[in-house]
Order: sequence, then C-alpha cells, then structure tokens
Amino acid sequence: MGEPRNAAIYVRISSDQDGLGLGVERQLKDCVRLAQDLGWQVAEVYQDNDVSASTGRARPAYLRMVDDIARGERDGVLVYHQDRLHRDPLEFEHFRTVLEKHGTPLRFVAGLSGLADGDGDGLLALRIMSAVAANETATKKRRVRRKMRANAEAGLPHGGPNRPFGFEDDKITHRPDEVAVVRECAARVIGGESLRSIAAALGAEGVTTTTGKPWQSTNLRVLLRNPRIAGLRDHKGEIVGPAVWDPIITVEQRDLVLRALDARSTSNRRAPRRYLLSGMLRCGKCGERLYSAARRTTRRYVCQSGPDHGGCGGLTVVAAPVEDLIHKAVLIRLDSPEMVDVLAGRTAADERTAGLIEQLTQDRAQLEELAAVYAQRQITVKEWMAARNPIEARIRSTEQQITRASDSAELASIVGHGNALSQSWSELNLDRQAAIVRAVLDHAVIHPSNGGRRFDPNRVQALWVV
Repeated sequence: MGEPRNAAIYVRISSDQDGLGLGVERQLKDCVRLAQDLGWQVAEVYQDNDVSASTGRARPAYLRMVDDIARGERDGVLVYHQDRLHRDPLEFEHFRTVLEKHGTPLRFVAGLSGLADGDGDGLLALRIMSAVAANETATKKRRVRRKMRANAEAGLPHGGPNRPFGFEDDKITHRPDEVAVVRECAARVIGGESLRSIAAALGAEGVTTTTGKPWQSTNLRVLLRNPRIAGLRDHKGEIVGPAVWDPIITVEQRDLVLRALDARSTSNRRAPRRYLLSGMLRCGKCGERLYSAARRTTRRYVCQSGPDHGGCGGLTVVAAPVEDLIHKAVLIRLDSPEMVDVLAGRTAADERTAGLIEQLTQDRAQLEELAAVYAQRQITVKEWMAARNPIEARIRSTEQQITRASDSAELASIVGHGNALSQSWSELNLDRQAAIVRAVLDHAVIHPSNGGRRFDPNRVQALWVV
C-alpha cells in the first residue's frame, strides 16, 4: 500500500485546561507540515471546537471522520497529540478497530509517532496513554466535585457565565428592579395566578430574562423554585445551607410558592380561564357551589344537580353583571380600613407559618414511618388505623391554616391600591383579575331571582376574607 492520498487531519480545542491547550491553527499547521514530511495528501480537515474528549458528549467532526474511514473515503489520519483524539480507553479501542479493519495508518506530531498495522509496541503505548489520560480526567473531575461541594457548603455562588435574575454579575449583590419583579411574581403565584398569566404580563411590560429572552412558564417556574431567591445554597438538588447573599423572599414565602406550584401541577388545569368567579359563588337556595356554563353566546353560573355536583339545580345567573358588580366591590374594599385590619391580622398569622410548615413536615414523616411499620407487620390493621387517623386529622388542619395564611402575600401587594387597579383593570388578564378577587372575597351567595328580566344587584351577598 502506497502513501495515503485521501488523509484526514483531526484538530480539537476544548474549554478544559489540561493537555497542551493548543489552538486549532497551531495544531493544523503542524499536522500539515507532518503530512508534507510523510508525503501524505490531505483530503479534509475535521475540526471540533470547545468540545472535550473526556466529557462523553458527541463530537460531530470526530464522528463524521470515523464514518468516512469506515466507508473507505479516508486512508490515513493525522493528529497533533493523542489527547486531542481520545481520553477514553473504550473510545480509543473502537477507533483502533476501525483503523485496523481498513488498514488506515495514524500519525501524531507530538508524543508517540503513531499507529500502523502490526505496530504492537505502538498500540501498547497508546493504550497506556489512554488509560493514564482517563485517570487524569477522573482525578480532575473528583477535584472539581469536591471544590463545588465545598463552595456550596460555604454558601458561595455557583460558577457559570450567566448571572442569576435578581442579582448583579457577582451573583451576590441584589439588582433592585429585578428583585421587585421576583417578589411580585412570588406573591402572584401564592395568590393563585398561573405562571402562563404572569409570564404574559412580564412580556407586556418588557421584562426579559438575563439573556434577553422572553419569560415563559417553564423558565419562570425554574426561577421561583430556585432556593437561591430565598437565600439558600443548593448542590445537586439538595439544600446544603444558607448562602452568603441576602434573600429576595423568605424561606416561608418560598415554601408557599412551592405549595402553590405543586398544587397547580397536580390539578393540571390547562384550559384558559373564561369565568372570573369560578369556585367563588354559592347557591342561595341550597348552599352548593355554582358552576360555569355557557348557553349559546351567554356565559352563566348555574347550580347543577346530580351525583357529580349535588346542587338543587334551581338557580341560574348571567355571568357578566355579577362579575362586574363583584370586581368593582372588591376594588372599593381594597381601599377600606377593614382591609388594612385584615392585612395586619394576616401578617401576624404569617409569623406562625414557618412553625406550621415544620409541623406538617413532621406529621407527614410520621405517617410514612407508620406505614413502614405496618408493611413490616409489626402492628395490626386496627393499630395502624388508630394511629393514622389523628395524624391525618392534624395534617388536614395544618394544611388549611397554611392555605389561609398564603393569601397575605397577595393582599400586601394590592391593599390600598384599589383605585389604581380600577384604572388598569381592563388591561389585566383574567387570571390576574381572579387572583385579586380571590384574595379579598371568600365567596358570594347568589339569591333567587324576583322574576324580573333585569339583573338585581340585591341578589348578590358578598362574604369577605377576614
């Protein structure tokens, strides 16, 4: 076999700092010179940029070169150094098999001279170098992992090129305008507004992510679930302690955000909202909840009978006038002294939220332990039920208390702003409007009609949150 007439040059530069760290141009220049010295003719240069040979990530140019060798389109390979080609013994063995099958020689500029058919000593040396490189890579990874863990436990920020939303480039100092956005988004989620609704509002206001991209429900969920905004440092999904930066929201507020997000994920409501007062109206005849129902072009709230609803089926009200009456009453009440008193009471109650969450966590853990004991047949069914019932009762009670306390964050952002909200009400999306109403209105009772064709405001009895 003569000298290669369709040889390949492979060059690679990666972001890792071990190896020779040579640039692509230097590698290519030296490989071309070697080809001239050997009398090889180069058909193509295969180049991978910013891709390490040790991460396991695909290297497009390398894979294309291997395929070309396997198809017989390349009859020789030139590389600057072994570590530019492989740092994984298994990958090297696969590559060697392809070369051996097609009788393709391999030559290096630096280090070993290369590999050709029958070159047993060269093959042994390359295998040893691959093993050494793999060990160096593993050692480096262990050092990096230890360093990252130590930084996390010290509360130091994580590395990476992008600054987190709400913080300056040092990842520690607050950026006031973005901090205000985070706090508002958290309050709106706690108040029951959907992520999609909040993302749309941010887009309308021109608020973008730190990379200039529009907010979507996915990246907004990541932001609000991140322990960082509560001044906590996590490592591989585990919270390891407090961070060195100040929190944007409290740990208790973050717990409420997580509960709201998890509850919404469980309910899996995807259909766009069409009714402002869904779930907030009661029948004045039987006391059951009214359900939204459309008849032709008219939106209505109706009391529905049957096993799935349990109402009397004897009351209907057109949606539009009820919604208009309620939302105006809500905005007026926001500026009333009564709502200031309600907010003060809620704020005091919030001081107990951390204790409630801790109690809930302990009760749930105890319930799991009890189930494990029963599974191991250490107690009878009767004993299990006797112990389970009071624990479940405590859990239900605690969840209700936490849910009642969760509305205060939304209240704090809107109490005293009723007049301002009335000016922009039509510009708010329906999810945002519903969250505001829900924060103020416990529910409204719709009484039976007096028989007239016009809507009677006296049919509506609002019961406000306390």
